[in-house]
Amino acid sequence: MSQGSSLQKKNVRGSARTNHRRRTLRERDMAPGQAGPVEKQDADQDVPAKLAKGVVLGPDGKPCRTCTDVKSWFAMTGTKPKKAAATATTPLFPADCPPDVEMLGRSSWTLLHSIAATYPTAPTPQLQSETKSFLSTFGKLYPCWHCAEDFQTWMTKNTPRVSSRSEFGTWMCEAHNAVNEKLGKDQFDCTRWEERWRTGWKDGRCDP
Repeated sequence: MSQGSSLQKKNVRGSARTNHRRRTLRERDMAPGQAGPVEKQDADQDVPAKLAKGVVLGPDGKPCRTCTDVKSWFAMTGTKPKKAAATATTPLFPADCPPDVEMLGRSSWTLLHSIAATYPTAPTPQLQSETKSFLSTFGKLYPCWHCAEDFQTWMTKNTPRVSSRSEFGTWMCEAHNAVNEKLGKDQFDCTRWEERWRTGWKDGRCDP
């Protein structure tokens, strides 16, 4: 066999091995029936082609359920709640479903106001420091990311007042009113925050 013939066969075998490796790499990066990488396809599946009005995207670019009200969420998916709401406070879906932005907000304000209502009248310096740390952490971990950013921004201009129950309760009321103003809702009279969250209304409607 001539030297030229041997070199030609080696080149053919080398080319075949190279093509096989290329096919293997392409097949490894693609799932059956896909026209592109698996990672890109999975990400695109979670983002509707057209978002409904009111739907908020999360930092990952996907619709954020805890940042969006339930009506907009259903509009995005093209479905309707199984049971219509009877009142403004009746949930549009079962209570054991993940909360929307409105349900999350109501529950969070109930917790925060209740903490302020049971706060000591003369808290220790340590408790005051821990309370400020709690509010800072709460503002960072809040599930609705743009709500969390708004709260953090507001706190930079309105440092938590935690030297007494009265001050803390009033500060919390002011924080809530800042959100109400942004949403176009009525302002609450902060001189009556204790009636709303601690003692009950003076007309006795909260008494047993």
